[in-house]
Amino acid sequence: MSDLLLPAGALLTHELEIRRSRFLALVARAGSPEEAREVISARRSAMPDARHHCAAFIVSTPGALPVSHSSDDGEPSGTAGRPMLDVLAGTGIVDVVAVVTRYFGGTLLGTGGLVRAYSDAVRECLEDAPLVTRERLPVWNALLPHADAGRYLAELSAAGFAAEPDYRAEGVRVTVVCDEGERLSSLVSRLSSGSVGVLEGGTRLVERPAGRVRAGRAVIG
Repeated sequence: MSDLLLPAGALLTHELEIRRSRFLALVARAGSPEEAREVISARRSAMPDARHHCAAFIVSTPGALPVSHSSDDGEPSGTAGRPMLDVLAGTGIVDVVAVVTRYFGGTLLGTGGLVRAYSDAVRECLEDAPLVTRERLPVWNALLPHADAGRYLAELSAAGFAAEPDYRAEGVRVTVVCDEGERLSSLVSRLSSGSVGVLEGGTRLVERPAGRVRAGRAVIG
């Protein structure tokens, strides 16, 4: 099963103004609860004069459900952090943290107004954000003879396989990460007339472009 994420290093920002209150949203990728809290802390330190730094994050956990957390940071209970978390959850993205910093404009927005403001700030911040899928794929290895390695590598590339060559004294060790082991093995066998075999050697996490966020939902493709 694959995960849906923002690209590595993603840092999105957006500002929303409602009745002179400014809501400054930041959404970033975070690979752990500790990393998410660091993003929140850094935002608080960067804007110490703001009244509220409301936050939410969802972080994946291998073999278990994702860890989620939200904070209203002084806003009325349930009006900020939870609505922000609901927006993140609605996209299907994991390993993500959102912080919305509010500068109060002097006019009370009411419970409903706050829920809409914090939700919209995160939703609009994520609009059109690129997405990647992360999945664990098998790793395949083959040892190619030096004399024919160039031809093999060209054929592998033409067939859509991203081969990683490692030039050694005994030959060129090629690593391919993919979920098409049978097709890869057949191709290498044909190119080598059956003299070169392909062996599975563990797994690796791979990220690939997947789509974008549109209207609070992930659109794949």
